[in-house]
Amino acid sequence: MTQSDSDLSVLAVMALEWMPDAAPPHPALSQQQAGVLAERIGHDLALLVPEVTGLDLMVMGAHFDPAEALRAGWPLHRRLHELRLRAPGRNAAPRIIALGADASGEIPQPLQAEAAMRGGALRIVPLLLAGENAAAVGEQLEALLLERGMARAETALLAQEAFATRVEHVRYLTIHDLAAMMALQYQNMGLEPLWGLIETALLAPGKAAWLDAPPEPLLYLSNGEVRAGLFSDAAWRERYGGDEQDPARLARLRGFFDARLRQFAAVLEAHDLPLLYVDIAAGCDAKTVLMEA
Repeated sequence: MTQSDSDLSVLAVMALEWMPDAAPPHPALSQQQAGVLAERIGHDLALLVPEVTGLDLMVMGAHFDPAEALRAGWPLHRRLHELRLRAPGRNAAPRIIALGADASGEIPQPLQAEAAMRGGALRIVPLLLAGENAAAVGEQLEALLLERGMARAETALLAQEAFATRVEHVRYLTIHDLAAMMALQYQNMGLEPLWGLIETALLAPGKAAWLDAPPEPLLYLSNGEVRAGLFSDAAWRERYGGDEQDPARLARLRGFFDARLRQFAAVLEAHDLPLLYVDIAAGCDAKTVLMEA
């Protein structure tokens, strides 16, 4: 979406946390189920901010991993924006538009979550509010949802029945609230050093950013791409070995480093930021090599 588009829309989600022993939820809702859920969502949000009723509400009747929403350019919400522009009645009264599976049960591409990312207990349903007053509504929702954004009990029950599983919590978040939640989760998982790159890719895609904090891998974000230093053994010892001389201990430390790099690669890929590995030889300025690769 362009900047002008984002000024006229609020990117939000319904966050669903399944019970630990819950059955796998349905991947997407029928069109009828999605429509009923969308009406309930609109009512919930209007109770918090009455001006919501003056905006179009788009609801994607499927659930996704949070990382699928937290990608540069906000691709899930961009799909909602594009579908809103094609929907009939654009210049009429505010609309509630829900997207669900077709009559034969087939799930169209906008509702298909990535198969490799379907197992998490926290899932999100993308929501888009759009219209001339969206900026003001967005400010109010940003101020309210973290503290008061729990879905009403009847809405949570409907979501549970529609997705055919057991739900522990259902709440509404703006996309910035979701990002803040994920940042906290990554901190608790020991992934805090990586969040700065992801946040830059999301909020300042034209800017470059570094992860330059030994013993962490050396990473460079530029133009939506992350480059990682792939150090030779000698180059790795120069940067990370310190005064350690014991070969066995150096080998263990190198093993930890390589495992950390693989972990970072998996997280970045989930946010659609795959790594480009750049060879670093001994005696080189690693940062210059990454910048010029």
